[in-house]
Formats: sequence, structure tokens, C-alpha cells
Amino acid sequence: MLPGKISKKVIADRLAWVDRMMNEIRSLPLDSKSTFMQDTRNVWAAESCLRRALEALFDMGRHIAAKGFAEAVTEYKEIASALNRREVISITDLEMMQKLAGYRNRLVHFYHDVSADELFEICASHLEDVEHIAEALRSWLADHPKSMDETL
Repeated sequence: MLPGKISKKVIADRLAWVDRMMNEIRSLPLDSKSTFMQDTRNVWAAESCLRRALEALFDMGRHIAAKGFAEAVTEYKEIASALNRREVISITDLEMMQKLAGYRNRLVHFYHDVSADELFEICASHLEDVEHIAEALRSWLADHPKSMDETL
């Protein structure tokens, strides 16, 4: 496989998905744990939106690695490593992205171990980690316009 162009359409779609999911989470009553917990739909919405945001983030990273660098990766933590090797993200962002990958895997494979309290804490206090990685990828892409396929 040879490196090619990163699809602007794929990137725009995934970034929009991350932004939408973050906005949905922020629309929940995160200023009060008791209010958040009063309606169990808040917990399910938080879990679903967080998982979808993380998956969109990693799908975008996988697309950058595959199309931009011809590096096929399937494991979520390996996506972060590939992006770091290619200097798309810093070592600090690599560590953060690997933590996010681990959390996504917990949401999918160990969902029964993720408590409502934990979801509240993450959504109330750590959404900026997801947004930081999305911004790091957005920034790298803006700095490398020749890597992008502009056709929609």
C-alpha cells in the first residue's frame, strides 16, 4: 500500500461527529451529580455519546494513518502510536490518546464495569481531553494541506 491523500470528506464528517457528541454530552445536567443521576437516560446518553465521540476520533486517526502514511492499524492504542511515529501527535498526546483508547475499550468490552458515577465524573471533568486530541489532529491537517484530497 502506498501513501495517498487523506479524504477531507471523511475528516470533516468525523470531526463533526466528535463535535456533535461533545455538544450532546454538554447539554446534559453536568453541573449537578444528583440532577444527572435522577434521570437514568442521562447516564445512557452520556455513555453512548462518549463512546461514539471516541470511535469517531479513532476512525479519523486510522484514516490519517492508512491514507496519509499507508500504515494499516486496527487496534485503537496502535492508532495513537502510528500517529505519534508519523509526528501527527506529540508524545503527550500519544499518552492521552492511549488512555482514551483504553477507556473506549472499557465502554465497549467491559461496559458492565463502567459505573454511572464514573461516567458523570468523566463527562463533567474530562471532555476537554477528547476535544484536545480532535484539535491536535485538526491542527496537523491544517498544517499539511497537500496531504488532503479536497474533493467531496
